[in-house]
Amino acid sequence: MPDINKPLIVQSDRTMLLEVENEHFEDCRARVSQFAELEKSPEYLHTYRITPLSLWNAASSKLSSDEIVDSLEEFSKYPVPRNVINEIREQISRYGKVKLVKEEDGNLFIVSDERAFLNEIANHRTVQPYIEEREKDRIMVKGNFRGHIKQALIRIGYPVEDLAGYDDGAKYGFNFLGKTGTGSEFGMRDYQRRSVEVFHANGAREGGSGVIVLPCGAGKTIVGIGVMQIVGAQTLILVTNTLSIRQWKNEILDKTDIKEEDIGEYSGEKKEIKPITIATYNIITHRKKKGGEFTHFNIFSANNWGLIIYDEVHLLPAPVFRMTSELQAKRRLGLTATLVREDGLEEDVFSLIGPKKYDVPWKELEKQSWIADARCIEVRVDMEEELRLQYSLADDREKYRLASENPEKRTAIEMILEEHGRSNVLIIGQYIDQLEKISAHFEFPLITGKTPLPERERLYAGFRTGEIPCLIVSRVANFSIDLPDAAIAIQVSGTFGSRQEEAQRLGRVLRPKKGDNTAFFYSLVSRDTTEERFGQNRQLFLTEQGYEYQIYTFEQFKELRGEVRETILQTS
Repeated sequence: MPDINKPLIVQSDRTMLLEVENEHFEDCRARVSQFAELEKSPEYLHTYRITPLSLWNAASSKLSSDEIVDSLEEFSKYPVPRNVINEIREQISRYGKVKLVKEEDGNLFIVSDERAFLNEIANHRTVQPYIEEREKDRIMVKGNFRGHIKQALIRIGYPVEDLAGYDDGAKYGFNFLGKTGTGSEFGMRDYQRRSVEVFHANGAREGGSGVIVLPCGAGKTIVGIGVMQIVGAQTLILVTNTLSIRQWKNEILDKTDIKEEDIGEYSGEKKEIKPITIATYNIITHRKKKGGEFTHFNIFSANNWGLIIYDEVHLLPAPVFRMTSELQAKRRLGLTATLVREDGLEEDVFSLIGPKKYDVPWKELEKQSWIADARCIEVRVDMEEELRLQYSLADDREKYRLASENPEKRTAIEMILEEHGRSNVLIIGQYIDQLEKISAHFEFPLITGKTPLPERERLYAGFRTGEIPCLIVSRVANFSIDLPDAAIAIQVSGTFGSRQEEAQRLGRVLRPKKGDNTAFFYSLVSRDTTEERFGQNRQLFLTEQGYEYQIYTFEQFKELRGEVRETILQTS
């Protein structure tokens, strides 16, 4: 007989259905999100799927198959299907069953206690190009193809544990300062220090490569600097844009005793190689003509790096994966708020950067006030009749753009500003024409990819001081933009169903606030259009983290006039 009080149904195809209205929903969601991926999140029933990669990441985080099975049995209405239990035990056992080791003479070997695994690997056509010699209980492989071997192995279901060690690189030591440049006390938070320790693993071969997952606003840059300090070597830091270079540099100078002359910028404007060098992904993937050589890949060998940091690793361009496959002897740290990649290359992150080493649920840090208490609201706006007719005759791509640029969204923006005031507000969108019209209508400054860097920095500085109460930003604000005082974000359009973009945009308002530590994230979508469907997919990752979207039609929203803030806070 089913236990109707439990919230979970585990199915034999490895999908799980989780009842939202059940009293155990939150506890169950926190547990299953450690080893399963959220696929759908309608109002009453969320769908999760257990995959090999989700289980391997769980295993790398020291979660055992017994703990996973116990969680399923604790919350499942029905007996957990035997094939699901078997699959969990099989996939968890696979992580670390096959290892890469290096002997003192430099030879690289695939080893395993399971001879059947070695037989399968040795006879697989994707691995054979890298094999030097098959021995009785191990396989000698080509040392220069360490990353390629790991990619090949994970694609045939063998997530290899890389114990071949690392080059120490050129030494470079420094210390954290006890006070910041403004005189404030400074110390690493407990979870930041713990993530550094887990990554480093006391210098053992089990440490030194992997991904640390922390919410936006939780101080991933500080974690990166902490890893730099414990490794004590010259470091290459890869970031998304030139503004991110400046932010990393400012944080390093503010929190450590590293001298400014030891920090180099490698971008479209400067080409400096220093003990600590910060470069953009764009410059590294630059080439003079399509299909030509990458002009600046030499940066990876320009210094004897002991550590490479990949900021916003979920945005890592495919060409950088290619180079990273040849850098497996370097310690590698990935930093991100979400391991979700819209291009499906999560396996490459796992095999080339490393598995997930540390992950803190967003809501856990919210409870401790390390990030803001964020409320997510979706407002569905009607289309005028003429635009609705145009929409009905358009193709799918044009439908999405027409829905995104719906002029009626400006009316919704006006009401949100009336309810919350016009200070500390970001308006974020995808389409420049739409943003330019909003900018002209409200007389708020607009930042796009074409805005010169000095002008961007001036506008961001004005926003921080309160001189500029509201900014309109294009996709340039999706990543690595330090806007600590943003309390309200209004999303008017986005990149189809991008989950990572939704997470990054919420992150723009997650930094802790003085006094009332509350932030509001509004998404405006056109009612009864494809934008609604894409919006549901965009919200998946944040739903998995425990965020709930309050959904209103614009008519319902108008009925709350004068009480919007109070109603949202009471409803959450």
